[in-house]
Amino acid sequence: MSWQQRISEALSERRASASFRTRQASTLGNGRIFTANDREYLNFSSNDYLGLSHHPQIVDAWQKGAAQFGVGSGGSGHVTGYSRAHQAFEEQLAEWLGFERALLFISGYSANQAAISALAQKTDTIIADKLCHASMMEAAMQSPAQLRRFHHNDVHALATQLGKTNEGERLTLTEGIFSMDGDSAPLADIAQATRQAGGWLMVDDAHGVGVVGHEGRGSCHQQNIRPDILVVTFGKAFGGSGAAVLCNEETAHYLLQFARHLIYSTAMPPAQAVSLQTALKVVQQGDVLRERLTENIQRFRRGATQLSLKLADSNSAIQPLIVGENQRTLDLASQLRERGFWLTAIRPPTVPPGSARLRITLTAAHTSDDIDALLEALYDAAG
Repeated sequence: MSWQQRISEALSERRASASFRTRQASTLGNGRIFTANDREYLNFSSNDYLGLSHHPQIVDAWQKGAAQFGVGSGGSGHVTGYSRAHQAFEEQLAEWLGFERALLFISGYSANQAAISALAQKTDTIIADKLCHASMMEAAMQSPAQLRRFHHNDVHALATQLGKTNEGERLTLTEGIFSMDGDSAPLADIAQATRQAGGWLMVDDAHGVGVVGHEGRGSCHQQNIRPDILVVTFGKAFGGSGAAVLCNEETAHYLLQFARHLIYSTAMPPAQAVSLQTALKVVQQGDVLRERLTENIQRFRRGATQLSLKLADSNSAIQPLIVGENQRTLDLASQLRERGFWLTAIRPPTVPPGSARLRITLTAAHTSDDIDALLEALYDAAG
């Protein structure tokens, strides 16, 4: 089979299973309102949980950073790409989250890949929650370590897998809030099981930091644990992009020597680091925004219960409406767009077969009327 035949066959299979992915270009931002094809939609697919992507102070900070540093970093942080703006934000972030060091990455995907690939060796065992993000699973599968998976949020299953390893080091992988189901990991119990086995714990808290915990410090702070490796991202509650790995001093030095995604990638623009410093201050002072988000979540779930809509068990901003069949999910998303709501159909392989869903994400920018209008549209479309 030629390259072109292989490509054509793979695309045909995706189309036949109603799992073919497409992109839609927005013509005006991506906040509460999503504008595409000369039409405005109420946006319920954004991870901008606190509505900060258009915050005037954060936008102004980026512009001032660009005026001072330019629009790019010019190279890897190991060459010329590491500025005082990067250093200052790393120090502020580490102090806020209670770690010795923070290292900035261009994305959460690269942060997860970098940490796992740099740490894992042939004699080691990685034990991962079955619903961990693709970035973690791919890095674990490509590493020389043995990969074992435990049933989602099942601490007993984790302990059993940890007990089966006899040599090398153990690394447990989980998330604070899971990106597709919106549920939270029992981090305190996971940490205890991992510590008892002498292992390390790595937590990706992309969807928790900024949203939960005191001052938005995230899932680990909320559950009073400190993992050995914490990954946080800035493309969700911070309203920007990029990510950071938090760890102790020696591990940070190790990653600076061996984390290829850090060493061989162009660093994030310094202007971005400047804007993230301002975003951090807004997040720290964002109790009103977090309260508003919580109220929106509660309002949506109460309404969904009254309308007998089949939601996943989630108290986070991620509220999946499980549909099941791929085509039915696409049809439902299409009906909702006709009524002015932008929701994305999530299908396998992103989620398990038979669990296609509308991944509804709520933000502090949504109004009560937005929530009620969505509930009415979902009820009519699902009925």
